[in-house]
Amino acid sequence: MYSYQGTKKFKINIPKSVRMIIGLLEQHGYEAFAVGGCVRDTILGRKPQDWDITTSALPRQVKEIFHRTIDTGIQHGTVTVMLKGVGYEVTTYRIDGKYNDSRHPDSVEFTADLIDDLKRRDFTINAMAYNPVVGLVDAFDGMGDIERKRIQCVGDAGERFKEDALRILRAVRFSAQLGFDIEEQTMTAIRKMASTLENISAERIHVELEKIIMSDHPNKLITAYNLGITKVILPEFDRMMECPQNTPYHMYNVGEHTIKVMENVPATKEMRWAALLHDVGKPDSITYDKNDAGRMHFYGHAHVGAEIALSVLRRLKLDNKTIKIVTRLVECHDDRPASKGMKPANIRRSVHKIGKDIYEQYLQLAYADFQGKSDYGKEKGYDGYLYAKGQYRYILDNNICTSKEELEISGKDLIAAGCDTGSIIGDILKELLQKVLEEPELNHKEKLLDIAKTMF
Repeated sequence: MYSYQGTKKFKINIPKSVRMIIGLLEQHGYEAFAVGGCVRDTILGRKPQDWDITTSALPRQVKEIFHRTIDTGIQHGTVTVMLKGVGYEVTTYRIDGKYNDSRHPDSVEFTADLIDDLKRRDFTINAMAYNPVVGLVDAFDGMGDIERKRIQCVGDAGERFKEDALRILRAVRFSAQLGFDIEEQTMTAIRKMASTLENISAERIHVELEKIIMSDHPNKLITAYNLGITKVILPEFDRMMECPQNTPYHMYNVGEHTIKVMENVPATKEMRWAALLHDVGKPDSITYDKNDAGRMHFYGHAHVGAEIALSVLRRLKLDNKTIKIVTRLVECHDDRPASKGMKPANIRRSVHKIGKDIYEQYLQLAYADFQGKSDYGKEKGYDGYLYAKGQYRYILDNNICTSKEELEISGKDLIAAGCDTGSIIGDILKELLQKVLEEPELNHKEKLLDIAKTMF
């Protein structure tokens, strides 16, 4: 039945459900293989996010074999087979027609040849198929590129990128996720065709860019810069890469410093985006020292950066919750409460200003910011960071009030005590909070009422 040169001795573990789908298709006289990323990840010892199956069966034939199916992309040959609530995409071998939108083929032609199907795929490491009987089908040396830790297009790189411009960004994404280098001819084609990313939707750019910055190798963003990719999708990063920091606190330009910060924050969506954009306002905030003409300052860069970050995140179509958290972190990242003196009240005011809901994230970003500085920059202010961190832990452990909501008195209590209604209530609560931030022991209802009665 099979004419492919599979490596039969090569065995990988595939889920029982995937074996069952392949087996049923074979029982009905068709070919079927696990294909693409699931094969790559299994070889690399990574857990596949999903399992895709390619088959010689036509979509209607797949639907005849399996009881529960969804027509997820039937015009392109894809049917989702549902087994115990889990979906598995089963796609007919196909040859893609012309691509006129740099993203989707205008037409597809079904084929009976697996190799024809593998030829249309993006990179060699994603163009391998596996069947428990045949073994590994690797017509384009994907295994060799895995061993060489290399990202290389299947066939002509220019053609692959012409078909789908998003593959340009995906090359960097796989490089970042796997720690692989991009092969030279593939890089040459990327440099030539990076501008075609303008044809890709912001949503798709966002997904791929987020995977890069959340990977173990966010430094691959510099590869994207060197290849002309960020010039199209994130020009703000180009400005950071081209912005020096002539100050004793720094040893990298703004972009290189940004990478160091990303490497030192947790790999969460909010933290990596905040790290990426925390200094985005610096290129627009440069001033020069009056006494040292070569020394730069970046006064107000956090506020400028928060506005730019808001624009970037909206442009890339991030969700509102992430946008709000990231812009708040960018706005506050340069706060150094202990610089006003290592006093508990200064830290309590900082927690009030920044908010308990993101203060832990602020501290994580502040720590990472230090890690991206010069030795002098790391030394200066680091003790203050440690003091703020310790005091914040004390605030949490002892339930110390840092917001109006945590006061042991409310507007209703003030009215009951004879206070007029209106804006005066908010003013009194604000003043009471300032007193509690200075002296936390005042946060008792009776004490606060006594103080409040002197205000109305």
